[in-house]
Amino acid sequence: MAAKKKAAEKTKYSKEQYLYWYESMYLQRKFEEKAGQLYGQQKIRGFCHLYIGQEACSSGAVSALDKDDKYITSYRDHGQPLALGTYPGAVMAELFGKATGTTKGKGGSMHIFDKEVNFMGGHGIVGAQIPMAAGIAFSEKYRGTQGVCICYMGDGAVRQGAFHEALNLAMTWKLPVIYVVENNGYAMGTSVARSSNVKELYTLAEAYDMPAEPVDAMDVEAVHEAVSRAAERARKGDGPTFLEFKTYRFRGHSMSDPQKYRTKEEVAEWKMRDPVEMVKHTILENKIATEDELKSIDEKVKGQVADAVKFAEESPFPDASEAFKDIYMQEDYPFVME
Repeated sequence: MAAKKKAAEKTKYSKEQYLYWYESMYLQRKFEEKAGQLYGQQKIRGFCHLYIGQEACSSGAVSALDKDDKYITSYRDHGQPLALGTYPGAVMAELFGKATGTTKGKGGSMHIFDKEVNFMGGHGIVGAQIPMAAGIAFSEKYRGTQGVCICYMGDGAVRQGAFHEALNLAMTWKLPVIYVVENNGYAMGTSVARSSNVKELYTLAEAYDMPAEPVDAMDVEAVHEAVSRAAERARKGDGPTFLEFKTYRFRGHSMSDPQKYRTKEEVAEWKMRDPVEMVKHTILENKIATEDELKSIDEKVKGQVADAVKFAEESPFPDASEAFKDIYMQEDYPFVME
């Protein structure tokens, strides 16, 4: 009886919604798998942090928010823009350091930006995006919009002073911001258990009387519902919410991570709750779509990723003169020496 009830609950969203989730997460998965492969071939260099396993964190939020809402995150930043609709070729070109990338090849993996979809970027300094999100939310409130800013951070970022300063101001000023800690269990190679007396990270918001809750972020529906509740609160003028997305990355912290701090058994156990496979199971179990319909999406996504790689490989590297551009808004700023 309980199993049947659970299945019935899984059909409360439209077919369009479930297929968006599946396609969005599958695109992120295939894109990141290809990025990892290309990194091994040294076509992508520098730092590269993959989002494999955490796709529900982005897709579930995008489905819950409005197109004018703002997103900002840390350096694990390929997933959100892909979920928002950024051209995959532009993201891949940025990883290649090409001029056609989202930041003209100047930012690389850790600094994807796309103003067109209100993605305010990935930020390389741990915790830097947290007070920036408060500023974005302040702007929305000051201008009288109904806009919300959602800010992602890793579990290690909650140790930063900027985290506590930003939460204090956000709650004091009732800013329309949703703070999300993507707790994948490890800050680089250090587990939460080894680095914090507080293991349930969402409880950190209690110090500021900020509403908070844990979220099973391997379940895209749970993410969608939690973000929807937080957004409704923000739009009513009641201020911020802190969400702890309990998730897991199937790959290392970055491509250079040997992953000696966790066991293969632990990874395998989490993979049993793969968010892509979970939503696929829900779709098929409840006959929301057929195997053939999902295969059609699979082929579409694989084609998009192949096209993205082709676009990146055929794009030119930026000219050396680009090093002096996009530094100041004032184009003739007198103190830039060429």
